[in-house]
Amino acid sequence: MSDEAKRHSGAITDGPSRAPARAMLKAVGFSDADLSRPIIGIANTWIEIGPCTYHLRELAEYVKEGVRAAGGTPMEFNTVSISDGITMGSQGMKASLVSREVIADSIELVAVGNMFDGMIALSGCDKTIPGTVMALARVNVPSLMLYGGSIMPGTFQQRDVPIQDMFEAVGAHAAGKMTEIELKDMEDHACPGAGACGGQFTANTMAIAFEMLGISPIGSASVPATHPDKPDVARQCGHLVMDLIRNNTSPRDIMTRNAFENAISAVLTTGGSTNSVLHLLAVAQEAGVDLNIEDFDWISEKTPLLADLKPGGRFVANDLFEA
Repeated sequence: MSDEAKRHSGAITDGPSRAPARAMLKAVGFSDADLSRPIIGIANTWIEIGPCTYHLRELAEYVKEGVRAAGGTPMEFNTVSISDGITMGSQGMKASLVSREVIADSIELVAVGNMFDGMIALSGCDKTIPGTVMALARVNVPSLMLYGGSIMPGTFQQRDVPIQDMFEAVGAHAAGKMTEIELKDMEDHACPGAGACGGQFTANTMAIAFEMLGISPIGSASVPATHPDKPDVARQCGHLVMDLIRNNTSPRDIMTRNAFENAISAVLTTGGSTNSVLHLLAVAQEAGVDLNIEDFDWISEKTPLLADLKPGGRFVANDLFEA
């Protein structure tokens, strides 16, 4: 007997007429018990091209552990990703914003085609974060987004260096203030592992905004990519999506007008990226919420800047987490 929370996937897995579908799913390792449970789509934006999403394949395994422990069956699939930090300053940057739409479209297609009962999207860089959330708003089955987290700072000449310093070093070298050997030394040590750029650039801005929007668990975004707590955060997401399914709570129930105002406030109080205007308006449209650029203006008039974060301030995301 199927779980009563299989509000959608039963059309794929249940009854004598679905025997061919079940046979194909069993070919890749799913059992009768697996197919009797709610099916959770795990939308991954993993690529090995850059640190922002490099660790998401491993993180997805912990997400799936949480889903299984809470009574669901995860089914993982992948979509595309473009790293703005790598493509900036080249013709490749023309693909960046386009990728947001492709991410949203492709996740929507897989979700609709497989009739998932719920979804968890894993994201890590500038366009994967809004792209995944746009898709969750469109499909509107119980869902959440897990941000992969920030990179730790590198070390150069016995000081911490975020990626911002690497870009500034290019200018210093061009101006004759840094040798080529020093530039290469910083290049080799600026990015010590997985995670998104550590300043309050687009990735961290949108991650905090989507926590306040309610589509990501509170406290999940600030945990750095390589922190020992990150696997537990991922497992908890698996449990949480099953709670959302049991309660039949969908993204548009959460993404209200008030929630978008909270998200804008979070951007402003942390000195976040102006790209948030572009992305929050797009997500609001998908969620059916009336939001416009003037809302950013009046909310900014009453919202103080509280966080001293790069690129305009002194600190990075890891400092905020440790605080």
